[in-house]
Amino acid sequence: MELLIQDILDILEQIAPTSLAESWDNTGLLAGDPKASVQGVLIALDPVSPLIETAKCKGVNVIITHHPAIFHPLHSLRTDQPVGSFLAQAIKGNINIIGCHTNLDAAASGVSDVLAEGMQLTDIAPLIPGKINGAASCGLGRIGRCRQTMQATECIRLLRQICDPPWLLEAGPRPEHVRKIAVCGGSCSEFAEAAMDAGADLFITAEVKHSIARWAEEAGFWIIDGGHFATEHLIVKPLRQRLRQELGRRNLETRVYTAGQQPPLTLVDQ
Repeated sequence: MELLIQDILDILEQIAPTSLAESWDNTGLLAGDPKASVQGVLIALDPVSPLIETAKCKGVNVIITHHPAIFHPLHSLRTDQPVGSFLAQAIKGNINIIGCHTNLDAAASGVSDVLAEGMQLTDIAPLIPGKINGAASCGLGRIGRCRQTMQATECIRLLRQICDPPWLLEAGPRPEHVRKIAVCGGSCSEFAEAAMDAGADLFITAEVKHSIARWAEEAGFWIIDGGHFATEHLIVKPLRQRLRQELGRRNLETRVYTAGQQPPLTLVDQ
């Protein structure tokens, strides 16, 4: 049976329904033809030009990225600018571009679930409940209980182990014991107060705003900023596995690869 781009879109709809996406987001097929045949899939976090060359080298014509290639409205398509260049290369190479963003954040087994499971949490539930009635496992962020009470240093060690971040930042005092942790991969510092109100001893996220860091000091609440890339890139391999499973259930086959991207921000050595 021929595998079409629409089949990939249908599978992604099962994994991360578009109804879970935030109203300001842009998901789905962003460039390409839903009736085109699939020659292979490449999954990555960020839509950047090196992906096009990787896709060509591997002989695939579908790129799925977590961050959408078209995010803000385009008033022009200039090929001398990063977004326009990426899209022009994709179209010229007959490469279809799919975005799976906040719907994958909110979905069951999505970004924050992978982060929560990596932190070895149990009784995991959404921090911010989802928009689909009856989908109790969906929503932004996750909160859960530690399998056993941890020291602050153990939380840091575990986070470094699962995310391999280039740095960690923290705000607020470290608690003596950590029994409950809230997480939200990516830029979610606005949920810090919700995490504290839900009984978390620690909130792990990224891109913590200055005002939120000051609030954490005053509130006596511990926040760790693990970096946007580090807290989200964990989803790439699980998404590949899930996509392959769903293809197998439909008796469809294609090659599915992941891109070995690195964080765009690094520490200054000197």
